[in-house]
Amino acid sequence: MKLRKTGRQESGFTLIEVMIAIAIMTIGILAVVASFATAVSSTQYAQENLIARQKAMEAMESIFAARNTQQVTFAQIANVAGGGIFSNNATQLLCAGTDGLVNTTDDANCPANGPCPAGPECVVTPGPDGVLGTPDDTAMSLANFTRQVQINTVLEADGVTIDPNLKQIVVTVTYKVNGATRTYAVQGLISAFR
Repeated sequence: MKLRKTGRQESGFTLIEVMIAIAIMTIGILAVVASFATAVSSTQYAQENLIARQKAMEAMESIFAARNTQQVTFAQIANVAGGGIFSNNATQLLCAGTDGLVNTTDDANCPANGPCPAGPECVVTPGPDGVLGTPDDTAMSLANFTRQVQINTVLEADGVTIDPNLKQIVVTVTYKVNGATRTYAVQGLISAFR
């Protein structure tokens, strides 16, 4: 009779396989942490980004509305240097003057309104209770925001005007948060025809 060996064969991971698995998991965890840090930093300035976008769009829409209602002529839709009514440089976010357009020469400090003091534009934000329209609402001054409206003729590559009845509008809102300067710009075309 023959005797059989009844040895157990053990299977498992070698030390090298375990080290490789740990390295792969470490890389994956670092990628998740990096994406989380990016998400947190982008939401940190979400309120200011939204305000900048809104203020740029308001300026653009007011120009189209003024043209559509014939409040201003097409020739007036230009920067002061080009014979128009819009400031050449970036200006603080002030209230629109009698013409109802921002970044024109008649803009003025905004009057005091609720928690907002007189001066540059201000946004009312909910207070500690998180509800807007209650006595604990707070004012957020937009004194650190500037807006520039640039109005250009539309040119071909060789510098020739494509159409004298067409202009390019670029509205740029710049603001500073924690020492960093951020910019939001919107652009569009406007024609002499409604």
